[in-house]
Amino acid sequence: MNSTNNENSHYDVVVCGGGPAGFPAAIQAARQGANVLLVEKSGMLGGTTTLNGVAFPGLFDAWGKQVISGIGWNLVKQAALDSGKALPDFSEVAERHWHHQIRLCPTTLALLIDEAVLESGCKLQLHTMVASVSGGEGEDWQVQLCGKDGLQSVSAKWLIDCTGDANLSAIAGCELLLPPELQPGTLMFKLEGYKSSELDIPAIDAQIPEALRSGELHASDLGWGGKSLAHLIQTYGQNSIHIPKVNAMDSQGKTEIELTARKAVIRAVRFLKKQPGMEDLKISWCASECGIRETRTIVGETSVSVDDYMSGRLWEDSLCYSFYPIDLHTDEGLDYRILSPGTFPTLPLSAMIPKGRKQLLVAGRCISGDRLANSAFRVQGSCMAMGQAVGAVAACAAKAGIHDAQQVPKADWKQAIENQGGIVPKQG
Repeated sequence: MNSTNNENSHYDVVVCGGGPAGFPAAIQAARQGANVLLVEKSGMLGGTTTLNGVAFPGLFDAWGKQVISGIGWNLVKQAALDSGKALPDFSEVAERHWHHQIRLCPTTLALLIDEAVLESGCKLQLHTMVASVSGGEGEDWQVQLCGKDGLQSVSAKWLIDCTGDANLSAIAGCELLLPPELQPGTLMFKLEGYKSSELDIPAIDAQIPEALRSGELHASDLGWGGKSLAHLIQTYGQNSIHIPKVNAMDSQGKTEIELTARKAVIRAVRFLKKQPGMEDLKISWCASECGIRETRTIVGETSVSVDDYMSGRLWEDSLCYSFYPIDLHTDEGLDYRILSPGTFPTLPLSAMIPKGRKQLLVAGRCISGDRLANSAFRVQGSCMAMGQAVGAVAACAAKAGIHDAQQVPKADWKQAIENQGGIVPKQG
């Protein structure tokens, strides 16, 4: 296969995906002195927080104490301060979990991530994806990247999959799991041109059954149970619509969900503009990509079950904490389960290692776990903690010439994480 770059570039670590897991992984490894390449399919780092517009990351605290800190948190905190946003008091236990999500300007966060990545010494390639992978198993990985100019060959001691959809793991031939059904996606958007307090929402909702029968609206356009537009109207869009039954794990699925989501928004807008008091409604903003909750996961050396998560199991190889309620979106609504007071779930290194594979680590929502556990640890704060942790493990392994992540001394990666402000669960 021809390449536009005949010179093979060698790296200690290649990180694929620059979202909430990817940018902390790359920064952590580079700050440890590793030669790191970060590749991102889009033109902006930050993923869910920036591209998808879910600019309220969390959670970083649990039961009155901060449990996730370090690289991701520091950038989130700086973005909030730069935007004049108030930070929650983590010493107070939130009445509802979302009260401690951090409200951000996504553009501010994206600019800060760019700055931190480049200052770390990491090489960054945007508009780039992995085309093929070979090697590993005690040898360097051989990776072909596909960019706007064609193919480029690089090699690496370690690979880190932070794509969210296990794309790198799939190309590397790892065993994967597809859920029996999918949580819906959501396209974030913002409406303006009306005052929700002045509207007769019950009268609007009374027209929905006929709109559904005629095809003017689809049930998924209503989200959250598919019976009312109250949430969409009162929040002026935001996290309102549900896009069901599309697996966005690959380019075909991504194309389908983007088109389906945008059709849903325009249907809702056209319907609402006909309602009294909403004649001047318009879309003031829409995210560039549809937010994805679930696609597929790796089969790891171990798997995090909902019981492991809800009980706060402390694994022998726990890398980081995670804190969020069970949050499984369905066509009917939400399977929502609050953690018991004093419970601090943790995530193990072994769930971030594809079964039987060496020199490949995974961070983010596609690590090994069942659907209910995944619905909780998939959130941005947890992904940031996972990413920083595996970045540390990979950099330690590359420096020591180790080809098995489980052979990296825990004391080494623990110290590396803590040196960058991260929090590692304590044993005993």
